[in-house]
Amino acid sequence: MRNLKLLKTLRSSELQILGAPLCLSVRSDTGSLLVASQFCISEYDPRTGQVVSEASLTGPTGFLPEDGSGGVVGLQDLAELESACLATAGGDVVLFNFNTCQLECVGSVDSGLTSMTWSPDEELVVLTTGQETIIMMTKEFEPITEVGIHQDDFGEGKFITVGWGKKETQFHGSEGKEAAKKKIQEVQPAADWDDRRPRVTWRGDGQLFAVSAVCKQSGNRKVRVWNREGVLQATSETINGLEAPLCWKPSGSLIASSQRHPNKHSVVFMEKNGLLHGDFTLPFSKDQAKVKDLLWNSDSSVLAVWLEDMAAGEDGQINTCIQLWTVGNYHWYLKQSLDFGRDALRAPRCVCWDPERPLRLHMLTHSWTSVTYDWSFTTDKSSGSEGSDNANVAVIDGDKILVTNFRQCVVPPPMCSFELQLSSPVNQVTFLCQPQRTNQLAALTSDGQISLYVEDLGNDLDQSADGFRRMSRPLVLRKTFRVCVEPLSLQQLLWLQEDLFVCLTSSLQTTLILLLHPDPEDEDALSVRSQVCVDGVVLSLAHGPQSGAVALQLEDGRIQKLLYDGPAPSVEAWRDSSGRPVGLPAPCVQTALCSVGGEALLLGLTDRSHLYAADTELASNISSFAVCNDFLLITTHSHTCRCLQLHTLTVKGLQAALVSDGGQNDQNDETLRRVERGSRIVTVVPHDTRVILQMPRGNLETVHHRALLLAQLRTWLDSLRFKDAFECMKKLRINMNLIYDHNPKVFLENIQTFVAQLNSISHINLFLTELKEEDTTGSMYPRPPRR
Repeated sequence: MRNLKLLKTLRSSELQILGAPLCLSVRSDTGSLLVASQFCISEYDPRTGQVVSEASLTGPTGFLPEDGSGGVVGLQDLAELESACLATAGGDVVLFNFNTCQLECVGSVDSGLTSMTWSPDEELVVLTTGQETIIMMTKEFEPITEVGIHQDDFGEGKFITVGWGKKETQFHGSEGKEAAKKKIQEVQPAADWDDRRPRVTWRGDGQLFAVSAVCKQSGNRKVRVWNREGVLQATSETINGLEAPLCWKPSGSLIASSQRHPNKHSVVFMEKNGLLHGDFTLPFSKDQAKVKDLLWNSDSSVLAVWLEDMAAGEDGQINTCIQLWTVGNYHWYLKQSLDFGRDALRAPRCVCWDPERPLRLHMLTHSWTSVTYDWSFTTDKSSGSEGSDNANVAVIDGDKILVTNFRQCVVPPPMCSFELQLSSPVNQVTFLCQPQRTNQLAALTSDGQISLYVEDLGNDLDQSADGFRRMSRPLVLRKTFRVCVEPLSLQQLLWLQEDLFVCLTSSLQTTLILLLHPDPEDEDALSVRSQVCVDGVVLSLAHGPQSGAVALQLEDGRIQKLLYDGPAPSVEAWRDSSGRPVGLPAPCVQTALCSVGGEALLLGLTDRSHLYAADTELASNISSFAVCNDFLLITTHSHTCRCLQLHTLTVKGLQAALVSDGGQNDQNDETLRRVERGSRIVTVVPHDTRVILQMPRGNLETVHHRALLLAQLRTWLDSLRFKDAFECMKKLRINMNLIYDHNPKVFLENIQTFVAQLNSISHINLFLTELKEEDTTGSMYPRPPRR
């Protein structure tokens, strides 16, 4: 139930490079980008926007013609050789040395080259030639084999017929014998706009690669799978409408491609034996757009779909967008839609994922502008600490928001309590930070609009016409605003007050904090009323529900406080109780404000599982955490869940509590419980005992953590809510002695209230039968010690 949150955007000015960008690759050791054009190969640093090195591919070298008619069909960083390898359409394979900036031709093919793809381990390279053959070579460019792309044989993985009679006499299930009389579907040729070039993709372990090519006889595309020795393994079944994009999931399970159906457009998945295995439908009609490319990120968690409109608009320009899809519980979610409009100069020319940072996407536009996007996974949930907060969690799914009210019901995704339908794909969701109104949410769509949804207080929840009782009210649309800022540059949207939004726009060295208010001259627009310039790149905003403070995390580790209430908003350094500025030792993908021992601290979790409280490392095996009321809940990679009461602990006490991993000495520790492998915290229901966990596959589990449960029981008993405490203890098998042992004097003084609230002889008998001569607050349910 996580969304993609844009952490930062690095946009460089137009690079002074000749030609148009043709190929893009990333240097894994330095993070710089390699780009090839019709005239040169260049290396530049996206963090500074400066060209690091460059070499001409024309002139004396003669690899490309000087008139710009040549092309580059492949570019790859080779870290071990400290070089980049590029292949030209004319047939040359060239090495560019990073240290000397010299070019060296290591091979040439007379018929020309149509593609070059290196294996993930950079040990093998596959070239496809103009004669429609595959050449496989080692990293020293020694030939291994050369075979034709088009093969009549199925491959070594050919299916075996066991001789179960004729097709007419076989069992056909529910289709009946008429299935045997079905005519073979007519093979349709590839689309007119297909460039007929082969596509090559490797599996993540480098043991297999797949080639998609247009068949000479039938004219449609077929996918063939080969092993490292160049031996054909399998050929795909006939798939009408199969298109050129091809990308093997790095984890190795599926090959992604796109298919045009008579009534829809889909991304389809194939297994290594060539058989189809699943698909999802793209949110437009079959003749509206074409898929230019499919790109899996390095950890297989996100699939990027690069789209272009089939027809140009009235201005002659073509709309372009990149969609980011994720999967959970066998459902595909559209999480981000980067709409670049019809401006050809803004449209991407080259796109690739970073090999080291799974959620970093690099892009080069037609105008030589470099854009780098950094995302992180986050759970968008209501942050209220009152009983009125419904523990809402919002999941983005294209132009819909799936909202689940966990206070009332636990609904496994992709189902939800209710859906919010919007006019355009949603990119960001934020809940209102005002007390008693934390269930209201705002959504930023790809076309630059913010829609506000509030609770519908007019509907009666008691009973509907069919006799069923409605458990929750869906949110209703109250207002939609236009945002007078470029939507692709907006980050970290935060709904602070009823009429105040805070968001960020970042450049290479600075960040602008924008405070958006309704425009007094245009009631349908949000305008920038004030802004604050911060020296550095801001990665996250964290709001404290109790204090109302807003903390900024900068990329260099500094923590600053946003002062937004005054007439002139500003920022200042975040200081501890002694007045010393504090910071985070490493960039964190999740942050939260809390109070530890009476001191406000910013907690941060890195993508390497390190949890920090300001500049102090608390633990190094944390998979998720959540702060609710006075509790910190965490899950660890050792498959445990900790629940710690913050007002009883100091920072050193937190460190000590997180050191143990659930061994023999922790069996009676109420703050610790075992959970299923890979569990992550989705949300915690405020003023309740429930913790919602999500498993790796996507299914949900509700647990009642013992520490959270006992704290809630003590609160109920202190406020004389005996019935709530009794029913909870009965359901969760807590010893009834705690009702008396918690505070014997108060219980005896209010025993009439206890009997009146229970109002049941059987309940009173149950309470009496469990009483015994033992103080359970000292044995079974001791209070957590102060540390």
